Amino acid sequence: MSKLFNIVLVEPEIPANTGNVARTCAVTGCSLHLVKPLGFSIDDKHLKRAGLDYWQLLDVHIHETLDDFLKKTDPRTLFFATTKGAQCYTQINYPRGAHLVFGKETRGLPETLLKSYPGQCFRVPMREGARSLNLSNSVAITVYEAFRQHNFPGMI
Repeated sequence: MSKLFNIVLVEPEIPANTGNVARTCAVTGCSLHLVKPLGFSIDDKHLKRAGLDYWQLLDVHIHETLDDFLKKTDPRTLFFATTKGAQCYTQINYPRGAHLVFGKETRGLPETLLKSYPGQCFRVPMREGARSLNLSNSVAITVYEAFRQHNFPGMI
C-alpha cells in the first residue's frame, strides 16, 4: 500500500525538529522526504532522540536538491506551507498521495517556488506580529488535517 501522505522538509536545519517530524511520520504512516543540504547528520543523536524508537517505522527518502525532488513529483500533489499563503491549511483539499512541503526554519521556502504554485500554498493562522510556528508543530497540524479529511484511515 502506498503512503497516504508525504511530508517534505526542504533543507531542514534543526535536528530536533526533523526528529519530531519523523516521529509524526512514523505514527501516521506518512513518508518523510528530506531535501539536501541538511543542517545535521541523519545519524545525529538529537535527531534520533526526538524520533525515539520509531526509526524502524519510517519510510525516508533523501533528495540531493529541491529541483531533483520536483522533477520526480507530480506537481498536482504539491502543497506548500508558507506564512505568506492566501489559503488557510483547512481550505486545501489534500488528495491521497499529497506532498506537504515545508521550508527551512530560518527562511522558509524559496519565493520563486511559491510564486510558481500560488493556488497550492497554505498558511497556518497565527497572531499578527508573530513570525512563525515551530516547524514540527506546523507539520503535525497540517498532517492531521489532511488525515481528518480522509476520516483517519488506518488509525485507531
